[in-house]
Amino acid sequence: MSKEKILVSACLLGINCKYDGGNNLNKNVIDYLKDKEVIPICPEVYGGLCTPRLPAEIKENKVYNKSGEDVTDYFNKGAQEVLKIAKLLNVKTALLKAKSPSCGLNKIYDGTFSGKIIDGDGITVQLLKKNNITIITEKDI
Repeated sequence: MSKEKILVSACLLGINCKYDGGNNLNKNVIDYLKDKEVIPICPEVYGGLCTPRLPAEIKENKVYNKSGEDVTDYFNKGAQEVLKIAKLLNVKTALLKAKSPSCGLNKIYDGTFSGKIIDGDGITVQLLKKNNITIITEKDI
């Protein structure tokens, strides 16, 4: 029997694609993935944003970076690219970075860059949910 395929936020695997140029390497995630076929993804990079980049947050269904620039199109493009990969490889599950404006599930930053958390999903999570892909975050591991 083949291994379960799973999309995984590349930053959780130790890939330096986080907004600040670093990563969110998570040993629990690595252990959880041992028996799975891992497909690393970074919607923000896939959407055309560089690393490092200004932090971004969602406010009123748009994504703005810390200087106030609307970067929603980059986030939407990245989400579309991730969905293409999921469909192409027939992936049904994604393990994504909590609270991210792309990958956050149920909780995201509020758009004020103050660290306040509100209810909501990241742009990629919204699209994947609409396409019946199960989302978990490192907080679920």
